[in-house]
Amino acid sequence: MTRGRAPKHGEHGVEVSVADGAWGAALADPAGCCRRAAAAALAEALPRASGAAPAELGVVLADDRAVAALNLRYRGRAGPTNVLAFGAGAPRAPGAPRMLGDVVLARETVAAEARAAALPLADHASHLIVHGVLHLLGYRHDDDPAAAAMQAAETRALGRIGVADPWRAAGAAP
Repeated sequence: MTRGRAPKHGEHGVEVSVADGAWGAALADPAGCCRRAAAAALAEALPRASGAAPAELGVVLADDRAVAALNLRYRGRAGPTNVLAFGAGAPRAPGAPRMLGDVVLARETVAAEARAAALPLADHASHLIVHGVLHLLGYRHDDDPAAAAMQAAETRALGRIGVADPWRAAGAAP
């Protein structure tokens, strides 16, 4: 299992766990890709106020089998999905980092979606990480106005790291 670096004082922390080693062959820098995408989502949706505590979250790069088990256990849905987000829901001590939760990606599903959409795997994985982090921050897509707001935030966050607007391509929804 590979983990990311520790955050510097005052910056957001993103812990990356590579639970499926095949991610290392699929992406040149899995931890860096995850950290950049999560940081872009945080920068877009969690503006830093003076003195505000940083946020911390985890990104898990798993396989379809692990995600299918989580999907069944926590959502009652059989089979894998591309991304799951689990909010921490834990209160924090004053001045402590805000613990957001975890984002989990399923390698085979994400890779198949990227191939089908003719997208670089790193770009699609970045989009799904941004999507998951936005869910941790309260974004939803259960109605048209909420979906439009979430898509706009995703597009802006991805633009921060040089990933093209995923909503321009038909069928690119996470």
